[in-house]
Amino acid sequence: MANDNVILRFNNVSFGFGFNKPILSEASFSLRRGSKLALMGQNGAGKSTMFQLIIKALQPEEGMISTDKKLSIAISRQVIPSDQLDITVREFFELVFVEKIYDIDPRIEKVLEVVNLKADLEKKISSFSGGQQSRLLFATALIQKPDLQLLDEPTNNLDPEGLAHLAKFLKDYDGTCIVISHDSEFLNSFTTGVLYLDVFTHQVEQYVGDYNDVVKEIAARIERERMKNVRLEKDIANRKEQAGFFAQKGGHMRDVARKMREKIEELEEEKVGVRQEDKAIRKFFVPCQEDVVGELLNLKSVSIMRGGKIAKMKVSISLKRGGHLLISGPNGIGKTTLLENIASGDFADVRVGYYRQDFSTLDPKETVYRSLTDVALDGTSEHMLRSVAAGFLLGPEALKSTIGSLSEGQKGLVMFARLVLQRPGILILDEPTNHINFRHLPVIAEALNKYEGAMILVSHVPEFVKKIRIDETLDLGKK
Repeated sequence: MANDNVILRFNNVSFGFGFNKPILSEASFSLRRGSKLALMGQNGAGKSTMFQLIIKALQPEEGMISTDKKLSIAISRQVIPSDQLDITVREFFELVFVEKIYDIDPRIEKVLEVVNLKADLEKKISSFSGGQQSRLLFATALIQKPDLQLLDEPTNNLDPEGLAHLAKFLKDYDGTCIVISHDSEFLNSFTTGVLYLDVFTHQVEQYVGDYNDVVKEIAARIERERMKNVRLEKDIANRKEQAGFFAQKGGHMRDVARKMREKIEELEEEKVGVRQEDKAIRKFFVPCQEDVVGELLNLKSVSIMRGGKIAKMKVSISLKRGGHLLISGPNGIGKTTLLENIASGDFADVRVGYYRQDFSTLDPKETVYRSLTDVALDGTSEHMLRSVAAGFLLGPEALKSTIGSLSEGQKGLVMFARLVLQRPGILILDEPTNHINFRHLPVIAEALNKYEGAMILVSHVPEFVKKIRIDETLDLGKK
């Protein structure tokens, strides 16, 4: 490669999933050794796909991806595949190596220490909480000791302690990394630049500065593009008026009018395609089932994990229509298990809207359209269903796509669209901010704040929780 410090280069790379789903179009950028960059872009833009191109799991249709010959790359994925949930911790780490590693146990123990996780190597992956699984995913990247770390949403499900631990590690880390995350504070703590994947132009723009700097720079650029178009449109309108006037005069004036029309065409071509980048979802509300009355939930005791053992904790929780309950506690204490048990309880004729953090209530083989019609109430018109979908940026093409082909962020938006159509009497939300573009979060928080039914929420994002009315908190970590 031309520059010794450049370890990765995209040169006019094009890639897409068929004609209707382009991801990259002649995209170019380079990565220097020691860089710590954030990869930004709208949900579904193709950020995770870029990682797959870098590790050569996918091949570009055009252009070239060059890497330093000796470059080793490790990727930390967003989620653990379902077919790996029943294997042990040891087997999970063994999968990342092509050849058998005979001294793998001490290496696993060392890397688990780095991610602040204590784990029996014979324990099944499925027995870990979402936050603990996030730490395991990060640890599988670290154990490979790569030159380049690719981290795909490493903060999902992490409690404040885990998040602080990860941020400090990456700040002190002397290697090279590219990180996908929607947590601006986390990114600002260690990144020095941004790769920005534009969902409309399919280009990758490279910026220096932290997340906030880049957001401001992009906003300023969009405003400059908009103002340029305003000036051009004004000029074009004046010239059209003059051209029409001269064309009616006949003779030599018609030639003048023709030349003016040619100039108008040139000006039209100069107009910038104003980007709609990072559009926030439309404001929405989740309607509450109308005939819900009385007490919906009464908890007198809950099971928690403490010191690796199951313990009983006495509580006194009564949840009625309109009550908003926050369940908090560190990773692995049993929050998700508690929500699963509540959701599977007998609520008689009350509809339960359950947002699972692993999206396991969605069928990956089903189309988005079918997934929405599955939960829509009788009497929901086609127009209403498509309008709700469009509000969550799920247009005609997305509706035809299968759930499995969507990004994790888009699956989250499908979940919210389903909740709107379902009109539940009780909402159960397990980490609903995971994978979701930061621009959407205030809209989602406002909708949940106004929800008139009973709600149970688990979230490790304080800024999000602050915007939602919480009537009662159940802290499972309280001694």
